[in-house]
Amino acid sequence: MKPSSADHHSSLKGDHLPSQGTDHSHSADHVHSETSQRRIINRLSRIEGHLRGIKTMVQDDRPCPDVLIQIAAVRGGLDRVARIILDEHLSECITRAVDEGNIEAEVAALKAALDRFI
Repeated sequence: MKPSSADHHSSLKGDHLPSQGTDHSHSADHVHSETSQRRIINRLSRIEGHLRGIKTMVQDDRPCPDVLIQIAAVRGGLDRVARIILDEHLSECITRAVDEGNIEAEVAALKAALDRFI
């Protein structure tokens, strides 16, 4: 399953991550419970291991359909993590923003993040 150079270049589109230095001034008070954070980190660790397994599958020239199925599983895992984070944001961070009177800024930040996510 060796991609052509055209496949390689097209697969790189959109593979960039936002810079770590992005302004998140609304997140200064962004604190989540240790339990919640541990749950998210554990899920991400499982996804990370699964992704390493996919890399090995590609290196071992495993059949493309098998690799695609595993990629779909990782994608599903990431979607579940995103859902947990979004649910928590709506229940915790938005509620806190309402209490602190800065709901407009928090909603604007959420909209900007969702625009990139969707």
